[in-house]
Amino acid sequence: MKKTVIVVLSVLLLSVGLLRAHCQIPCGIYDDMLRVKLMLEHVDTIEKSMKEITRLSKAETPDWNQLVRWVTNKDHHADELTDIVTYYFMAQRVKPAKAGTAEEKVYLKQLTTLHAVMIHSMQAKQTVDLDHCVQLRGLIDTFKKSYFGDQKAHKH
Repeated sequence: MKKTVIVVLSVLLLSVGLLRAHCQIPCGIYDDMLRVKLMLEHVDTIEKSMKEITRLSKAETPDWNQLVRWVTNKDHHADELTDIVTYYFMAQRVKPAKAGTAEEKVYLKQLTTLHAVMIHSMQAKQTVDLDHCVQLRGLIDTFKKSYFGDQKAHKH
């Protein structure tokens, strides 16, 4: 029995590691534009959550269960947004460039923009200020233009 449990746990841990690592191997499956669309979808969900939190908070007798669910939802989507920024774009797709080149300027702009996305995502978790959603959309658009340029797809 002990041996079976150890084998099952080992397989599960290995599977989790492989699944998480999958996006960090150069398989060419992932779609960069889809990731940008997912980022915007997370912002839409954060915004909807903020509006619901505000609406529920103003009720004479707030529905605390729903309020907690919307806060949890908002935080989850802010984390998902940060995961795309860090694990997908910063760790894999945005490549450092040689110092003093035009490519370095693009790299620094992309890196700075992604960092700002992370900051506003964190701040969106701390508040229901809808301005963070406005800022996030603008930053994602800035990153998209910097990353894709005039191309419809980024070269792998």
